[in-house]
Amino acid sequence: MTQIAIEASSKGAHKPWYGQLYFQVLLAIAAGALIGYFQPGFAVQLKPLGDVFIKLVKMVIGPVIFLTIVTGICGMRDLKVFGRATAKAFAYFLSVSTLALIIGLVVANLVQPGAGMHVDLASLDTAKVADFAAKAHETTITGFLTAIVPDTVVSAFVDGNILQVLFVAITFGIALTLSGDVGQPVVDLLESLSHAFFALVAILMKAAPIGAFGAFAFTIGKFGIGAIISLASLVACFYLTAALFVVIVLGLIARANGFSIFRLLAYLKTELFLVLGTSSSESALPSLMDKMEKAGCAKPIVGLVVPTGYSFNLDGTNIYMTLATLFIAQATGVHLSLGDQLLLLGVAMISSKGAAGVSGAGFITLAATLSVMPSVPVAGMALILGIDRFMSECRALTNFIGNAVATIVVSRWEGALDPAQLAKALQPKARRTESSKA
Repeated sequence: MTQIAIEASSKGAHKPWYGQLYFQVLLAIAAGALIGYFQPGFAVQLKPLGDVFIKLVKMVIGPVIFLTIVTGICGMRDLKVFGRATAKAFAYFLSVSTLALIIGLVVANLVQPGAGMHVDLASLDTAKVADFAAKAHETTITGFLTAIVPDTVVSAFVDGNILQVLFVAITFGIALTLSGDVGQPVVDLLESLSHAFFALVAILMKAAPIGAFGAFAFTIGKFGIGAIISLASLVACFYLTAALFVVIVLGLIARANGFSIFRLLAYLKTELFLVLGTSSSESALPSLMDKMEKAGCAKPIVGLVVPTGYSFNLDGTNIYMTLATLFIAQATGVHLSLGDQLLLLGVAMISSKGAAGVSGAGFITLAATLSVMPSVPVAGMALILGIDRFMSECRALTNFIGNAVATIVVSRWEGALDPAQLAKALQPKARRTESSKA
């Protein structure tokens, strides 16, 4: 990626285990959980620590995406190659995300986590759900497509909208490529800026343990373990389904493309703990892009697949949507025929894209789906509102892993993957250290 980032990484490889960032983040999560459980009042006040860290990361996401995509497109020189890579990426996103929806549907029918609850809708507090339902009605496909184009070039970065930054970056990258040698000084400047911003990311990641501590302490202190226990069947079902999806589905995809899903998870352990602690996959987006390049994926593919996948390749969110919809139907005694469930599948495929890039997208896409399914009451969402924070952590982890796999797969399809570099990055740490010494 950058010389500074690479040097920092190589120095970090020789640190003792307790000095590694992943261990510090894990320790911070454990400490946050204890504070949240024993001192919930104090833990809730720690929320700003997590919020500030996420804001720090979001501050650099726009520039990092812009610089990576623009310099990547200019490095390709052939716009046909870029178009082909984009088509392959979206083909992958559509196939795997649809499979995730189907798996959520199948598991909900087999396990039936909401069966026998006999919930009376009149007993539910639906006031908070109304806000999500209102946002869902505002998030139409037409509105989504229109919102991709920012009001100004600058507003895309001001608002922090990933899709708008993608649009600006792609169009500007194409324009620079078409300008030929005239635009080369601009490309050189952007390359230099890219080095600076990734060095900034490395600095900001030093605060990751503090952010994870504050965010996780707030989650436990605010929502408590009791929220999980009350709906343990749904939480356990979702986490188990997501885990099986990662191990089996993504594992088979990884194996077919020459790498191990378990070694990839080990390689990304710091980012995974960070996503778990902050309950946000965006907190690890810049770091994921950096590590995918170090793992042998070409810079243009990384710049295209990772940020686009954050909007269109939401495997965890898709599993959650169909699973949660059927849970609500089962809990409220609503029977869904095969035709209804196929309709649900079609609606979810569209609504999951319509709310891409929206804050709280998991719950909003669920509201958007239920609003089109008159047989399943939107008010039933009040059932799972209390545990959605815990569900969002699993959604974020699954989405993050899915995008890491997608980046390697699309890179391989494009012949833009260095197998030797990938193997070296994913091999166990002990052997990697020995080979570096040799």
